[in-house]
Amino acid sequence: MKRPADTKTDAHWKIRFDRDGLSAMKFVIIGFDGPEGEAKRKIYRPAHLANMEPLDQAGRVVLAGPLTDKTGSLIVIEADSLEEAERFAREDPYTVHGVFERVEVHPFTQIFPKSTLPTQ
Repeated sequence: MKRPADTKTDAHWKIRFDRDGLSAMKFVIIGFDGPEGEAKRKIYRPAHLANMEPLDQAGRVVLAGPLTDKTGSLIVIEADSLEEAERFAREDPYTVHGVFERVEVHPFTQIFPKSTLPTQ
């Protein structure tokens, strides 16, 4: 992930500001595959990746990928609000088409690796 030039820090919090000057927070999205998740994943993967691409191009995907035990996916994104992150997860093709039978979205504070955090 590229470190933005417009980063503001203080002693306790490191907050990234997007181009509009609004703070962007990190969110963990955990998608749990349904019974047909593995088969559906193959069908809807191109649409899912196309949905992720604009966020990645904007530097707002921290990490993303499938869990290797084939139980789901982990996505960490930057968003301006919990509502925005929830909407992104809800509208993702994996959710819409039933790859994920359940999705959780949680606010997240990144501590490590330190090399990806803004410097003071």
